[in-house]
Amino acid sequence: MGGRDVLHDLVVVGAGPAGLAAAVTAAGFGLRVAVLDTNARAGGQYHRHRAGRPPAWAPLARLHTVEHLAEHRVWAVERGDDHFTAHAVAGERDGVAVTVRGRRLLLATGAYDRQLPFPGWDLPGVFTAGGAQALLKGNGVAPGRRAVVAGTGPFLLPVAVGLADAGVRVLAVVEASRPTPRAAALAPHSPARVVEAAGYAAALARRRIPYRTGRAVIAAHGDGGALGSVTVARLDADWRVRPGTERELACDTLAVGYGFTPQLELAGQLGCASTPDGFVAVDTRQATDLPGLYAAGESTGIGGAQLSQVEGELAAYAVAGRTPPKALLRRRARLTRFAAGLRALYPIRSGWSSWSDEDTPICRCEEVPRGRIADAARHGADDVRSIKLLTRAGMGWCQGRMCAEATACVLSDVLGRPIAAPAPTRAIAVPIRLGDLAQGAS
Repeated sequence: MGGRDVLHDLVVVGAGPAGLAAAVTAAGFGLRVAVLDTNARAGGQYHRHRAGRPPAWAPLARLHTVEHLAEHRVWAVERGDDHFTAHAVAGERDGVAVTVRGRRLLLATGAYDRQLPFPGWDLPGVFTAGGAQALLKGNGVAPGRRAVVAGTGPFLLPVAVGLADAGVRVLAVVEASRPTPRAAALAPHSPARVVEAAGYAAALARRRIPYRTGRAVIAAHGDGGALGSVTVARLDADWRVRPGTERELACDTLAVGYGFTPQLELAGQLGCASTPDGFVAVDTRQATDLPGLYAAGESTGIGGAQLSQVEGELAAYAVAGRTPPKALLRRRARLTRFAAGLRALYPIRSGWSSWSDEDTPICRCEEVPRGRIADAARHGADDVRSIKLLTRAGMGWCQGRMCAEATACVLSDVLGRPIAAPAPTRAIAVPIRLGDLAQGAS
């Protein structure tokens, strides 16, 4: 069994903007820090970069008190009397079990794309918006030649521009929401974000890429197992299709995303408190209700890279027992208000569930269609766990990350009352092999 006898002052899980900021700030205070991350290169999705290209921050290797453990998948965390233990598997194929201990633990696990199922969303050529961007940023690979970018939220803009810069013909950006003039009121809270969005909008205009609001891709079509076209339709205020507005666009790539879902499996293992809307609950120091446990970034509320970075810095100040600058606190307040404003501008409306039919796969891993989930609900299943036991929805590789929320929505439609997806409380947070698990227990 691999192991590390060092007791670090701080163990950080996740090397995105929040984790990086926390590690750098804590190292500046002389703390010994370990940073564990799944990826080969630090940066997370926002700072993702190709091998051989310089990162957008000072490399962690230059910080003598920071140990960067790349390609370490943390599958469990434990809380002891005076320290935390992170259990990880190092490497992809021939994994080695590793344990890392620290007096304090910071969860900076980020988020992943939220997907809303529709007919054909499982076709080759249909990507999450983040997946398409990861191919471009991390590998320099264009996912196709003719693309449509769809979903909701400002993240669609950099994805569309990135695809166009890579030589992909972007036919349209299809935005389900209808951002109102109230968006201008957000400018004082984060002028840099507004300028960034304006730059993307100008880039779309220069390339003559249409930006259509109040529309969605409601179906994808393909022959021979590959994407050939998508159906775009106008939506009403509840996101139901306006009859007669359907239009088919020929394309080989669809990048689709409806915001982000926080990655909470490790927080669920430790049992820390959550907010009513399903994020890790933290105080003004980024501390959870468990002593010594902190959280920062998207797991505490979807707010973007700048807010994540500020929260990571504040967590490091708390771990070091230092008083943070008032300017840093004010910046977090401004960015938090900006993030709340964006969520109000780009909500998910319940009418999206009307896009799917009985044959639409809701759980792709186990190939469970909407009709089977609806039948289980009509036969007495009244929560997501019961649906899982009766249909296997959520039992596959992703363990419900992609389908639990959609399953709850289908169940709500059948039962006529709101059903919430359960919070993740898995003993094993990420997929690992039985051999890795046995090695860690030896």
